[in-house]
Amino acid sequence: MLLAAGDGTRLGQPKATVELGGLTLAERGARLLRAGGADPVLLVTGAAPAPVAGTIPVHNPDWAAGMGSSLAAGLRALAAEAAGDVTAVVIALADQPLIGPAAVGRLIAAHAAGAALAVAAYAGKQRNPVLIARAHWAAVADAATGDTGARPFLRAHPELVTPVECGDVGRPDDIDTPEDLTRVRALLRSPSWPLP
Repeated sequence: MLLAAGDGTRLGQPKATVELGGLTLAERGARLLRAGGADPVLLVTGAAPAPVAGTIPVHNPDWAAGMGSSLAAGLRALAAEAAGDVTAVVIALADQPLIGPAAVGRLIAAHAAGAALAVAAYAGKQRNPVLIARAHWAAVADAATGDTGARPFLRAHPELVTPVECGDVGRPDDIDTPEDLTRVRALLRSPSWPLP
């Protein structure tokens, strides 16, 4: 699931529609999830349409309430649409385009090995993406408020969380401002990318 509903107030345009390397952030995020092994891919939008071929669109009419409402909308749509063989969801954010597909793959592998909640970590610090087993979707959706997303649920259940180190395959840099976008574009052009 790719969360791409925000209006990008500080950036000056909805993040899902920002172009980076010839792709919108919504397109990049969907490719990231697919390349990492996630299928199907749900795309949660709100402030602006951001159609991406091959994704399941979910519109969050309450997007202005924050990321938590988009996470809840996406989880509820996934629960209604997904067949019983979908045992977990990987949740990524459109404004973190430097996350590598290997991070998604590592979370999926952690789930296959028994993790109920797997969280990508970078130098030991837990960030995104996050994998949530189906048994916890309803509780995570209920706990998701404001801009906190799954964080309240994860903090309330640390015994269920499996950190998965991903600092060697990507970076969790956010694109929140024009300066962030300039910095990320420079990183992507760097000869040392993917990890400068």
